[in-house]
Amino acid sequence: MDEHTVMLNELAQGLRPIGQGVDWFEALPAEGQSEVLRDLGGHCIQARATVEDGPESVRLAGIRPTHTPAVPIKRGQLTGQLTKDIHLPQDERVKAFRLSVALLGVADKRSRERFCTGGCTHAWHQLAAAADTKTATA
Repeated sequence: MDEHTVMLNELAQGLRPIGQGVDWFEALPAEGQSEVLRDLGGHCIQARATVEDGPESVRLAGIRPTHTPAVPIKRGQLTGQLTKDIHLPQDERVKAFRLSVALLGVADKRSRERFCTGGCTHAWHQLAAAADTKTATA
């Protein structure tokens, strides 16, 4: 997994605080932010995010349901909104980032509970174990 994928999955799984992720995201140039938002959208789709995940994701993201990135998700336009997030104005990108990280977390948690309860080989589901190993050997 590349550095962005690890960071995004650690944020979504609560292995890193969202504030650290926001700082990292804001420090990226505009094209880097677009790339991260595009990747996040892909991860959300891969994790089988649904419109039903929207309200919980909005709550976890700490944004209002009336904020620009949240409105289309509530209307059932999940895939379209995730694609359009890369074109949001700068002041909306952090909200979109927070929402997409939360959406990935909600969808991945459900996916993990349904399909990976007996263990799996998904590298992104092994991040907590890898962090524990690093801490134990440090």
